[in-house]
Amino acid sequence: MVSPSALRGRVDAQFAHAVADLERLVRIPSYLAPSAPPGVLHRSAAEVAELLNDVGVRDVAVVSAGGGPGVIGQITVSDAVPTVLLYAHHDVQPVANDWSTDPFEPVVKGGRLYGRGSADDGAGVVVHLGALRALGGDLGVNVRVFIEGEEEAGSPTFGRLLREHRDQLAADVIVIADCENPAPDVPGLTVSLRGIADLTVTLRVADHAVHSGAFGGAFLDAPTLLARLIATLHDSSGAVAVAGLAPTGHSLETVDETEFRRAAALVPGLELAGRGSLADRLWWSPAIDLIGFDSTSVEESSNTIQALARARLSLRVPPGMDAARAQALVGQHLRERVEFGAELVIEDGVAAGGFVADTSGPAFAAACQALGEAYGHPVVFTGQGGSIPLALDVGEVFPGIEVLLTGVEDHDSRAHSGDESVSLPMLRRAILAEALLLDRLATRASASGARASGASATGASATGATGESGVGG
Repeated sequence: MVSPSALRGRVDAQFAHAVADLERLVRIPSYLAPSAPPGVLHRSAAEVAELLNDVGVRDVAVVSAGGGPGVIGQITVSDAVPTVLLYAHHDVQPVANDWSTDPFEPVVKGGRLYGRGSADDGAGVVVHLGALRALGGDLGVNVRVFIEGEEEAGSPTFGRLLREHRDQLAADVIVIADCENPAPDVPGLTVSLRGIADLTVTLRVADHAVHSGAFGGAFLDAPTLLARLIATLHDSSGAVAVAGLAPTGHSLETVDETEFRRAAALVPGLELAGRGSLADRLWWSPAIDLIGFDSTSVEESSNTIQALARARLSLRVPPGMDAARAQALVGQHLRERVEFGAELVIEDGVAAGGFVADTSGPAFAAACQALGEAYGHPVVFTGQGGSIPLALDVGEVFPGIEVLLTGVEDHDSRAHSGDESVSLPMLRRAILAEALLLDRLATRASASGARASGASATGASATGATGESGVGG
């Protein structure tokens, strides 16, 4: 065992190296889109592989199951100690236009490092690197590392890749460093995640556009009919109005509305949508958002009735509800309500289930202690409205594995948005917390004289799971 003060000293002494690692990752535009430079994901994976080699990870390899390239590696200490799988992802979101700096040139200001992927999830990669660097030869657990390359695309081949590399990735505990903390100095452990599904809806009223003066008034244009149809997805309070979609649990934690409004940059006076507590709406309730709409742009518009319109809908599925069923319910709702005999085509996209953590395992208790000590603040148990499909997949491939959801984001990180950033003081605390966690898991195994099994925890239940995100501990 390494004393906490010694580990803190090592993390502090090596922190400049951790920041340099993060800057290296930010400079690579590792997103999947037609506009991305060719081969950039493979370049990013190669950079991650080099960084893992630098901190002593062995058998490092770039792997793929037909999707984005991931990186795996391992450090083997002994068959008598637990094995911990460290997960993060190196791919990032494409860039929107609302950046005040070059998104792929890291900038430090106000104690934060700005750049695409700085928080989501370059910081997660760097936490793993920093913890392994701090422990060095004192590492007392076996470590497996998997840095994914297609998380932002919905992890379409993640399950297949897990199965193909099962022997290299099998573990008692997985640390998924891709979630948010309540504040830079307040650690969080995420105990529930919503699932995700999407649908692309195409509505057609004619074979081609026609003159609005000659034909207007006798039938409605496609964008208007599609807008009317989408509006039926919510009731007058803004809550989802699709039969069969309802909250699946209740949160004992609270979300501060003032801070929420500030972080979301809401316009003054905007009324919040839905019913129940803010935490319940964000963590345990369904949400449907219009994330894309195709029609003639204002700049290119003319006095023409549009024959076709298309929309993409994003559905956040309550924890414990089957995502494919939720997706089907939305499709059924739309088909039953299309007006005036318009032609409607619905294409189902990704559908991935949510997650409810089992908080009774030894690794969860060790994580609470490590986070509290590193941050100087008791851990807060939260839900997350976003989705991490692998939290479900890993439990199916490795039954009994303990799943720990940590992270290095906060409300100001603006993941997926412009001016994404990570708090550097929080990054330092997160590295120390993970180093303490790995050391504690080794100490517990040594004290018990047996390898931790992790069998008391389960990855998730895709169907039928309900619960509360307030956890005693």
